[in-house]
Amino acid sequence: MRVVMFGYQTWGHRTLRALLDSEHDVVMVVTHPRSEHAYEKIWSDSVADLAEEHGVPVLIRNRPDDEELFSALEEAAPDIIVANNWRTWIPPRIFNLPRHGTLNVHDSLLPAYAGFSPLIWALINGEREVGVTAHMMDEELDAGDIVVQRAVPVGPKDTATDLFHKTVDLIAPVTTGALDLIASGRTDFIQQDRSRASFFHKRSAEDIRIDWNWPAEDLERLVRAQSAPYPSAFTYHKGKRLEILAAVVSEGRYGGTPGRVFYREGNGVVIVAGADARTGRNHGLAITRIRTQDGEEMPATDYFRSMGGYLTGRP
Repeated sequence: MRVVMFGYQTWGHRTLRALLDSEHDVVMVVTHPRSEHAYEKIWSDSVADLAEEHGVPVLIRNRPDDEELFSALEEAAPDIIVANNWRTWIPPRIFNLPRHGTLNVHDSLLPAYAGFSPLIWALINGEREVGVTAHMMDEELDAGDIVVQRAVPVGPKDTATDLFHKTVDLIAPVTTGALDLIASGRTDFIQQDRSRASFFHKRSAEDIRIDWNWPAEDLERLVRAQSAPYPSAFTYHKGKRLEILAAVVSEGRYGGTPGRVFYREGNGVVIVAGADARTGRNHGLAITRIRTQDGEEMPATDYFRSMGGYLTGRP
């Protein structure tokens, strides 16, 4: 089939690589301009560079809504469009242009975790599996019929970075497997159960600010979700920003006020956590490694020389 690819960052790069290695003919690529947004500088393999290396025409757009782009698509005459990590709405006159429509590749197990940053949100929420879904695009975000879907388990110590590496390796087989089914004439794909759908927004600084009213189990997953190269989860100590690089759920149960710097346990310093921490039935978050506002990294036991005081959400 003649394929036009819409994509961005490493997800789009892996998709384009799979298409170039397949029996299909990539006739044009559409990608976004480089961005200085913190999350878009992560996993930023260039789709444009890969396309140009293989002599594939490239158009760079923030939004696919201009007549020049539409005319170029008509001239390219694709049998199908394949999209992965395209960051803005694709209008119906584009996604319906090819005879086979548009296949979107999304890094979640749809219908759950439509939208942005699905791996991070899934890890924070304690999901047992994550994965990649190839589905037919329609007018609703990430809602079209599922062509191929593959899952991988979430390990008890996995970070978002670990999950990225697990799922990015699924892109090629999911994409080419879906294209093989479509090329064979299959159209009876799996309709999504919209009652199970969930939608998530882009991550921002507010989403990584630690709320000590959260249970320690949730905070431990937040720290793993915000693993390098993602921005680290942060709190404030004595008015200065403190990034939490590593932490575990405490073995003991600690009562009191959320955010209290309480007790040394093993290699960590336990912070009281949970809205009902006063009951004494909660585990705390044992911080093991931190980064100061000045950029210095150290064990938490070196930073917290004495117990007492509080970690807070604001300076």
